[in-house]
Amino acid sequence: MPRNRALIMLSVGHACVDVYQGAVASLVPFFVAERAYGYAAVSGIVLAASLLSSVAQPVFGALTDRWAMPWLLPVSTVLGGLGVALSGVSGSYDWTLAFVAVSGVGVAAYHPESARVARRVSEGSHSAMAWFSLGGNLGFATAPLMVTAVVATGGLRLSPLLVVPALVGSVLCLPVLRALAKPVRGGSGGAVATGADDIASFVKLSLAVVCRSIVFIGLSTFIALYARARPGGSTAAGTAALFVLYLGGAVGSVLGGHLANRWDRVTVARRAYLVAVAAVAGIVYVPGPAFYAFVALTSVGLYVPFSLQVTLGQDYLPTRVGTAGGITLGLTVSVGGLAAPLIGSVAHATSLRTALTPLILMPALSWLLFRTLPEPAPEPTGAA
Repeated sequence: MPRNRALIMLSVGHACVDVYQGAVASLVPFFVAERAYGYAAVSGIVLAASLLSSVAQPVFGALTDRWAMPWLLPVSTVLGGLGVALSGVSGSYDWTLAFVAVSGVGVAAYHPESARVARRVSEGSHSAMAWFSLGGNLGFATAPLMVTAVVATGGLRLSPLLVVPALVGSVLCLPVLRALAKPVRGGSGGAVATGADDIASFVKLSLAVVCRSIVFIGLSTFIALYARARPGGSTAAGTAALFVLYLGGAVGSVLGGHLANRWDRVTVARRAYLVAVAAVAGIVYVPGPAFYAFVALTSVGLYVPFSLQVTLGQDYLPTRVGTAGGITLGLTVSVGGLAAPLIGSVAHATSLRTALTPLILMPALSWLLFRTLPEPAPEPTGAA
């Protein structure tokens, strides 16, 4: 199968998985409206989707470093979709938590193996990995539109319809896996770098990813509610803000891959995080329609480093690319949920603006960590 075709199919499959990470946050306003959940309750839902995913992803990463598991791609895609699809069918808060946790496990199982397969197909190209990451960003961007189209028309009882992308994604990945069956069974493939693991740099990179995750998932969880609470806000304003946040990520991912062809990845990521500091401050404190411009700028600033962090992590841990992909690609969409209950508690005790203010510091911490990171030597494959 031609590389470009395989990358497109993997990217679409990635979208069909990450739409469910975006769907959890997109369902928050509907849980609030239909079930009268408070800030703490909806934070718990995001936590349920994130907690098991955060714990499980390094485990799945270690397993895929030891054994190739291509079957995880279709199975985990379906699992992620089923959890979200069932989250609205019961009025029980406990069952809702259980279902979104199941979705989180599906997402956790998908990312390490998909990152390994994508690295094999992309032959180490930063630009190609950026296009793979773009799929996940488009999934995020589509989530609020998909959820609103389904749930706003008939309520949470129609949530089973949300399983459709998972079914599509699971089917699309099968031809790619069949085409790559022999290379996948043989190991990580020739695109994987050789050399010693730089564990210290990988730990610093992972901490930067965690800081980035906290601000992005924090905004994903509460920006729709924040937009609604602003002067002139509405449900439509909240959906629009979430859509802009996710769509800007798609732009940022592709832009990051192209910028890395001109400057090194560490420099590009460092500058992007500086932009994100100012942009998050604009979201929280600047009034009026400029709010949406700052949402878009924040998303671009946070997503320019997205695919670059994946390839950096794999270059820092060349002998454990599954683990590296699971942490840098997977934790990016899960660990931030662990901070969501704290943000919700502060919002309940004070205000949502007060609770979102500390998020301004998170990209600044990522910037500081990137100042200590080296740029790995180019791979012999001629990665872009």
